[in-house]
Amino acid sequence: MAIQKLVGKGRDAIQIILDEGSFEENIIGGFTHQSEIGPGAVIGTGKLKGRTVTVIANDAKVFNPRFPVVYSGIIGMEEAYKMAIAVYKTIEADRGKPASEKRPLILLVDSPGNGPGKQEEIFGMNKATGSYQLALTEARQEGHPVIAMIIGRAISGAFLCHGLQADHILTLSKEHGTMIHVMPLSSIARITKMDIETLQSLSETNPVFASGADFFYKLGGVEEIIDDVSDMSDIISRHVDEIYQLNAEGRSMEAGPWGRGTLGAERGGRGARLEVINKMQQEFAEIENDYL
Repeated sequence: MAIQKLVGKGRDAIQIILDEGSFEENIIGGFTHQSEIGPGAVIGTGKLKGRTVTVIANDAKVFNPRFPVVYSGIIGMEEAYKMAIAVYKTIEADRGKPASEKRPLILLVDSPGNGPGKQEEIFGMNKATGSYQLALTEARQEGHPVIAMIIGRAISGAFLCHGLQADHILTLSKEHGTMIHVMPLSSIARITKMDIETLQSLSETNPVFASGADFFYKLGGVEEIIDDVSDMSDIISRHVDEIYQLNAEGRSMEAGPWGRGTLGAERGGRGARLEVINKMQQEFAEIENDYL
């Protein structure tokens, strides 16, 4: 099997996943995005196995001329707002429809991080990425299935806002060059004051410090690893169906961030999580009346 790498090729991935010729960029329902903001974010509507979907992706081949730190797929302040707009316009387009007709959101993830330049921090970078996370959470609550497909890099704050809020997260296998981690070891070393050699040793066995699809699979951070690019469309469609079914049965909590925590425990990667949660709930219960 030939390995086709999609790192830096978000637009190519759109064409591979969606029905041929179906993608309409910048159009969602009756809304047309005409602004030049956020050139590194690609939004629009397409068909997946005949089903209307909203697509939100990274374009690593452009840079934002207003913010020099935003390039190579980085999610800057404008990109985050543009992505949030796409989500809210999706909710608006399907408002009043039954849950079974709420269009899915497909997030194609390939970002090396956020763009925390001085200007972005002053103008509201955190508000922008926070608004996108909130939008995805509201979309899930409205019944829209949200599926994240990692085709390249899913790193740090960019993955937090563009991926981790999804119902299900899928990823191409490591042979495709995918990179998944919360923070580079060099950054962890600076923050924790641990030497890099110790962290490198921990990363070989401990999924908390490690990076990559296999370790995140054990943590429950991804639901499924895809080995062949040509299988993405079928597998994404299957996961959309699974989310529709969970929502219809009132089991939406089995997906999303909470569901991935449970999945990680089942896979042996997050053994202490539930114990810590139960301990915190027990201790709060003991002081709840006084606290209230």
